[in-house]
Amino acid sequence: METVLSGAIWAVWLGILTSISPCPLATNIAAISYIGSNGTPRRTAACGVAYTAGRMAAYLALGGLLVAGLLSSSWLSNFLQRHMNRILGPVLILAGMVLADLLSWNMPGIGVSEDIRRRAEKGGMPAALLLGGIFALSFCPVSAALFFGSLVPLSLKYRSPVAFPLLYGTGTALPVLLFAALVAFGARFLGNVYDRLRRIEWWGRRVTGAVFILTGIYYTLVHIFEVI
Repeated sequence: METVLSGAIWAVWLGILTSISPCPLATNIAAISYIGSNGTPRRTAACGVAYTAGRMAAYLALGGLLVAGLLSSSWLSNFLQRHMNRILGPVLILAGMVLADLLSWNMPGIGVSEDIRRRAEKGGMPAALLLGGIFALSFCPVSAALFFGSLVPLSLKYRSPVAFPLLYGTGTALPVLLFAALVAFGARFLGNVYDRLRRIEWWGRRVTGAVFILTGIYYTLVHIFEVI
């Protein structure tokens, strides 16, 4: 996490990992399936793109506002410049523990109600766009750890209120667009792709969690205890 390029790559990877985490993955597939039911492949694909754009816009808006707000205060900005590396250590350790299932907490989830499904089906692309934004902001523990515990500190470290949240949103879009295409064209191997993504997510989340924990320990030893 020492160069802008590596930070940008991490932002995209965090977005991908967020999108294929169990709660967002199931929500994305269900939402796109509901939106695309009783419609043509072209309509399903268009609504899938709109749904994805809604998710990207929500992450960009929330991330941009949080990071820009934190950086806009001269006192807070100076504080972060002096102590960001010290803060990053414990934050990365906690985020890594959540990703590796070493730490957990309960958060209310969100489902796709019949009323929301009907409105999305009738509303077409505008409703899909809105639905994507709503579901993007419905955080579960893993997605909250990835966004608030990883992306926001990363954006603050590189003072990037736009680029890194946008890259994160782009990362979340890639798996969603894949499933939108599969649903649109009625792919029979949708279930196999889902199972494979879940296995990738299981390993990816734990490897990422381990990297975060080790990086957090390094930052803590160097910038807090100053023993390395």
